[in-house]
Amino acid sequence: MKCGTVTIGDLEVSRLGFGTMRIVGEGVMGMPHDLAAVRETLRLVPELGIQLIDTANSYGPLVAELLVREALHPYRGLVIASKGGMLRPGPFQWHTDCRPEALRKAVEGSLVTLGVERLDLWQLHRIDPAVPLDEQFAAIAEIQRDGLIRHVGLSNVWNEQIEVARKHFTVAAVQNLYHVIDRRSEPVVDYCEQHGIAFLAYFPLATGALAAHDSILQHVAAKIGITPGQAALAWLLKRSPSIAVIPGTQNPDHLRENVAAAAIELSDEHYAAIERIGRKAEQLRAQRR
Repeated sequence: MKCGTVTIGDLEVSRLGFGTMRIVGEGVMGMPHDLAAVRETLRLVPELGIQLIDTANSYGPLVAELLVREALHPYRGLVIASKGGMLRPGPFQWHTDCRPEALRKAVEGSLVTLGVERLDLWQLHRIDPAVPLDEQFAAIAEIQRDGLIRHVGLSNVWNEQIEVARKHFTVAAVQNLYHVIDRRSEPVVDYCEQHGIAFLAYFPLATGALAAHDSILQHVAAKIGITPGQAALAWLLKRSPSIAVIPGTQNPDHLRENVAAAAIELSDEHYAAIERIGRKAEQLRAQRR
């Protein structure tokens, strides 16, 4: 892909990946409504040059991992990343459980579900406030030493937490919410770039809002000759060489549109225009919070 690559430990992957949160049912629960479309989309992923697939045992739960295995196992040329540490009692409900025994169970479960002996990248889905930080990280380090995880990542974290984690293991990737109108993870992006850590931007299209026909990027995108969603992704890819984006979709055509963003090189002028729109929208969002 023309967007280049990012390294996750000793693994090198294209900077445009695929996230699987959206391939399951409503509320990130159960099977998708159009299973045939999801299967077609997943099989298309490697054909379009995507190398990184991000999933989690909580998506479904287990459904996303099972669908990835069904469509793509034995994963030739692919890096499969998963996450653990979250429980799903119901649709739209997320609870942390990062007790050492729960983390090991999550890793072992993902190994079975995905059909692998070692996970390329396993990420702590979210810090558990009920468990001491060092206890969570020490448990992960032990699981990695046991050979179940190749590289360790963190999700939904801040710089101070990354610093603590690095005392226990090498942090190969950080996955946070980040897009042009939500910049709260800006310090984390800068930290990752300074320390050679891959930053995986999830919800890069603001759960579809930036790609919609009435997107705030529609006018600048039209001037460039691209779609609003492509403008949002191209901005992220230009923002930092450490960023990889992981948009997800159940639609093969949407997948093709997202992949086409990898070939877009924004001029400084267009990048600045998107930046201004995003900053203004971010300020309005902050005022409402």
